[in-house]
Amino acid sequence: METTVPETEQARPGLLIHSAGPLEQDALAGVLRSAANARAALGQGPGIEVVIQGPGVKLLAKSSPATEAITNAGELDVGILACGNSMRSAGMEDIDLAPGVGTVPAAIAHLAWRQWDGWAYVRL
Repeated sequence: METTVPETEQARPGLLIHSAGPLEQDALAGVLRSAANARAALGQGPGIEVVIQGPGVKLLAKSSPATEAITNAGELDVGILACGNSMRSAGMEDIDLAPGVGTVPAAIAHLAWRQWDGWAYVRL
């Protein structure tokens, strides 16, 4: 399991991509492709994180058909984070997540911290 990202961690500014609500497999793949495109355009300097909130966290499970897209994004140094509150609502635990997926206790708080730290925010 990946280390949870603490809300107070200071990281270099980057791009924060947020997806909330119901999420289909193709939509998650599209979000991760957008993150990969951002990595290609921005280079290795800025951090890039994709935060999944809501029922879409189920697509981050080990058994998800989206595991290949998750692995590919991780290889590009794109952080993929599941909202802990959403995971609880979905009946998931950290051990249920695909390799390379981290967690944050509350997506909404993580989004606020990153923006206060100067990260750009995009909702897809």
